[in-house]
Amino acid sequence: MTVAPHQPDSAQSTNPLSDPKFESKFNWRNCWYPVCFRQDFPKDRPYSFSLYDEPFVLFQHQEELICLTDRCPHRAAKLSDGQMIDGKLECLYHGWQFGHQGKCLHIPQLSADGTIPVNAGVRSHKVVERQGMIWIWPGAAELADEQTIPTIPKLNQPGFVHSDKLTELPCDISYVIEHMLDPAHIHITHQGNQGDRAKAQPLEMEIIESSVQGFRGRFRDTTTPNSTWRNLDFLAPSLAHLNFPIPEKGWFFGQAFYFFPLGKGRCRILTRSYRNFATQPVKLMPRWWIHLRQNKIIAEDLAQLVGQQNEVERLGQPVKQIYSPLPTCDTFAMEYRKWLDRVGASLPYYRGYLTSKGMENKPENQFNKMSVKPSFWHTEICGSCNRAYQVTQRVEKWGVGVAIVWAALAILSDDSGMEMGAVLLAVAAVIVAVFANKLKHRFEAYSKFH
Repeated sequence: MTVAPHQPDSAQSTNPLSDPKFESKFNWRNCWYPVCFRQDFPKDRPYSFSLYDEPFVLFQHQEELICLTDRCPHRAAKLSDGQMIDGKLECLYHGWQFGHQGKCLHIPQLSADGTIPVNAGVRSHKVVERQGMIWIWPGAAELADEQTIPTIPKLNQPGFVHSDKLTELPCDISYVIEHMLDPAHIHITHQGNQGDRAKAQPLEMEIIESSVQGFRGRFRDTTTPNSTWRNLDFLAPSLAHLNFPIPEKGWFFGQAFYFFPLGKGRCRILTRSYRNFATQPVKLMPRWWIHLRQNKIIAEDLAQLVGQQNEVERLGQPVKQIYSPLPTCDTFAMEYRKWLDRVGASLPYYRGYLTSKGMENKPENQFNKMSVKPSFWHTEICGSCNRAYQVTQRVEKWGVGVAIVWAALAILSDDSGMEMGAVLLAVAAVIVAVFANKLKHRFEAYSKFH
């Protein structure tokens, strides 16, 4: 492979795509997957999730993170429905308790002279924390190399700030990754938000190197002479990384989209935006407020994603027969679909450019059941937005209650001065309650139960 003419902010300097040893067959299990941001992980209860529809559960014992298959070996109940007892995970069905490496530590129904059966343990999985993210390795633990976790080097450099956001979408992961590798949609889909349709144009796009581990690419505008190259890389299986310098000002901007395939028709995105300019807003603005603004962008994307997915899956034909890609628009998205052709045999399911597996179109197919205007899940799984949502609920109730009290005092008061003050305070409380109500509904719009 050729050496790149630019020097991108590589997300894994110890695992270059051109290393020949990574040209071996791809194995989806022997990869690192980002589950969530540490700040969104609850310390006092089990955390349930799935990977390609396989159930897992995370919990914390003191400072140790433990990841187990989410299935009790006794009667196959979900361990994530249980509770934490002195750092051990207890199954809610019969009270079996599990600890480090899935070892069964207590069975209430066991006789005093009985011993815990050798098959009472739960399979454990390698789990680590890197750069504020929790990662799991679902494959062979002896093959897990922590140096290959795709971290972002610039995050550790002075002067850089970043913001993180966790979102779940009712879409198959391949459509979401394809979308995030498509810079051309921004000026149309996000007109008036991130985009300006007057700036929509053909892009100069290049694939610099490609392998079973992903690809590296770059693109730039064609209407501006000598415009700056922007780098867009896909590091299999979990990262699309946009990053570029702004040389004339010494600035640098990056967005890392980490993907997690929960199951067919469901995925999770961990978005990390970072930069070394305009840092004060990121430092001072509450995380939940940043998320509310970003949710508008995701909502615009989702409307397109679900419509696209429903139609492609309804047709059930190879993407090559359905799409009409342009080299000045779709180069990276199609390179990703071709990567799926390359490694798809090892995946539980996929739809590549020419081939597919496990995505057969059927009348009962879940893709066809999706709402025309789907919502997505964010508020429940984001620690910051969940707390803010609960505060808005309390403030709304408090505002209504206070308004009633002051309105009653105004009615009962014989003092005109006090009456006017009570009326003003009642009005102020109503305004607070109304604002809290509107904010509450904004959180609910991005809720699982919306």
